[in-house]
Amino acid sequence: MAVTPVIPERIRVHLGSPGSSAQTVYVSFPDYIKNVASSEIFPTWPDEALRANILAQISFALNRIFTEYYPSRGYDYDITNDTSVDQSFVYGREYYENISQIVDEIFNNYISRRGSIEPLFALYCDGIQTTCDGLSQWGSVGLAEDGLDALEILRTYYGDDIEIVNNAPIEEIRPSNPIRPLSIGDAGSDVSFIQMRLNRISTNYPAIPKISPVDGVFGAETDAAVREFQRIFGLDVDGVVGRATWYRIQFIFNSVKRLSELDSEGLSFEEIPTQFPAELSTGDSGIYVFAAQYFLRWISTFDPVVPFVEFDGVYGDETARAVSAFQEAYGLRQTGVIDNDTWNVLYDVYRGFITSASEEQIGQGARPFPGNALKIGSTGEDVATLQEYLNAAASVYDAIDEVEVDGVFGEATQNAVYAAQALFDYPVTGVVGPVLWDTLGIIYSAVISGEYRAPGQFSGEAMSLEE
Repeated sequence: MAVTPVIPERIRVHLGSPGSSAQTVYVSFPDYIKNVASSEIFPTWPDEALRANILAQISFALNRIFTEYYPSRGYDYDITNDTSVDQSFVYGREYYENISQIVDEIFNNYISRRGSIEPLFALYCDGIQTTCDGLSQWGSVGLAEDGLDALEILRTYYGDDIEIVNNAPIEEIRPSNPIRPLSIGDAGSDVSFIQMRLNRISTNYPAIPKISPVDGVFGAETDAAVREFQRIFGLDVDGVVGRATWYRIQFIFNSVKRLSELDSEGLSFEEIPTQFPAELSTGDSGIYVFAAQYFLRWISTFDPVVPFVEFDGVYGDETARAVSAFQEAYGLRQTGVIDNDTWNVLYDVYRGFITSASEEQIGQGARPFPGNALKIGSTGEDVATLQEYLNAAASVYDAIDEVEVDGVFGEATQNAVYAAQALFDYPVTGVVGPVLWDTLGIIYSAVISGEYRAPGQFSGEAMSLEE
């Protein structure tokens, strides 16, 4: 599932009923809609009736794609041509010219309900041989003849809160499941995606514990929720969100939200993951740029194909070139822009290098960010190291209290993290990512080497790796 709806460049159409051994074909999305429209409606109908029906057909198909209706059930296609569940599609047929022209004009528009982002499951039927709660195809002809335009026709059947989303972006659709399984310590939009869905599912299945807050960090509470979900739905109970668990969560979420039904509960903008901004590119600045540069700089230490990048929090030409080189080296679309896919691969490659690096490769001084976001409930050596760093900072900054070095991220450690984030003007989340880790590591290195002379000496602005 894309974060927000997009128009696919191609759609996979199964030429048979779900689960059958029929052929699956790839066709461009406009050609798919031209085929469906030419198979389902008549070219002699009024123009506004044609437009209303074609918008319904577009929205129906996009709902199947956006919700990953078939992939979440284990199928490797997007839609079927079985008219008992999907739309008519006659492979190889010719299109009507006027229908083809309308599709070319509006194929990247779709119907949505106000306040929801998903394409409407625009149920429709012929209105004569069969009737349904959605659009009546022949009924739409009469309404058009009475002078109603396409939107007015659609609102007659689907309600006054119907809107047309125009000029949706066109992209190649990739599977939503992460490149690698998610588990404790992972962070990012994919984790937010799962947390939000598990919380909604838990309303119907209260044995699944709520995750609060939804922060994009896979901690102990997310692990507990995943394990209970796996237990309820007959999956291996390992707390790891692999492909099977990801798509089962997707399937159950779609079911409880009724996203593939006309009376859908709806998916709001508030339910969209926001852990990582949609895109980072030239001219951007801030903590996410710092984090990306941190990952790139360490990766360049292990992989000379990726050029060295300054760690300044500004996305300039140097950072864009490093990103482009990274994308080329790791099989991503070479844009020089960090989207969600590039961010996830960047994070994974960094963590792979760091977890396998030798002591000589890492060098002296503060340890690099371990690759696992740390938050309340985290335990282990990485937490103990963080506590040592916090205590070093506490010796310099009165605002930070010392904590016990016990390897347990409890309330005292969280409060010290809050204080450090506020002191350095970072988002006060209580979650330790690469930027705060590096800032504390720089202070720690200076403290143990005796370089500091007085409390308050360090501003927290010199966030750079040692050369």
